[in-house]
Amino acid sequence: MSELLTEDADGVRTFTLNRPESFNSFTTSLKERLLAAVEEAAGDESVRAVVLTGAGRAFCAGQDLKEHVSLLQAGDPAPLRTVEQHYNPLIRAITGMPKPVIAAVNGTAAGAGASLAYASDLRVVGESAKFLMAFANVGLSADSGASWTLPRLVGHGRAMEMMMLAQPVDAAEALRIGLVSQVVPDGEVVSTAQALARKLASGPTTAYAKIKEALGAAWGSLEQSLEVEARTQAEAGATADHREAVEAFVAKRPPRFTGR
Repeated sequence: MSELLTEDADGVRTFTLNRPESFNSFTTSLKERLLAAVEEAAGDESVRAVVLTGAGRAFCAGQDLKEHVSLLQAGDPAPLRTVEQHYNPLIRAITGMPKPVIAAVNGTAAGAGASLAYASDLRVVGESAKFLMAFANVGLSADSGASWTLPRLVGHGRAMEMMMLAQPVDAAEALRIGLVSQVVPDGEVVSTAQALARKLASGPTTAYAKIKEALGAAWGSLEQSLEVEARTQAEAGATADHREAVEAFVAKRPPRFTGR
């Protein structure tokens, strides 16, 4: 059974973490497979939006602690290198993906699994979904970009509370504090995320990439942000999609975007 399932439809590539018996926790092999798959999707022009989800009752429980502990007990230094070798490149690949990424969160998202959702551009979650920053419970600090992404979503104080107290945040609370985009019935999480992804896949893909780049730089200085905005806007303005949008506006018709 493959640890990672891939489905393509209407310009949307859906990745499903497929270790339901272990709540889709990250083994070394799953991390490597997902990283390679995300990097491939980034360079595939036929893919114009990405959905990330998990099989079974959980989105992703984070690091597979059984593998982690067994390697530590064997004196293997690999667990101490996994942030640099696996998690950081994965988060860079998702945040740097030049197309929209939607996390379809079914059930629990914990640790690096929650961080995977935070790094996505939008989060569609089921009514029973929960987010848990459990790093402190195992004597660890934050990783997988959560120290950067989570405060941007919910603010410094709430991020500190979630990380230090390690208490779960349910779907309703996640929506209230701006952690997620929308809450839907559990059985509709993936279909809702895919419908949203299809809408985005028919949009101005390059402009979306430039929006991601500009927002990603927005916590630098104002001057830096203004410079990035000026450059990215000029680059977006030079695309065929922008020209199509202008022509469609003048002609009073819907634009037909091609992602270029």
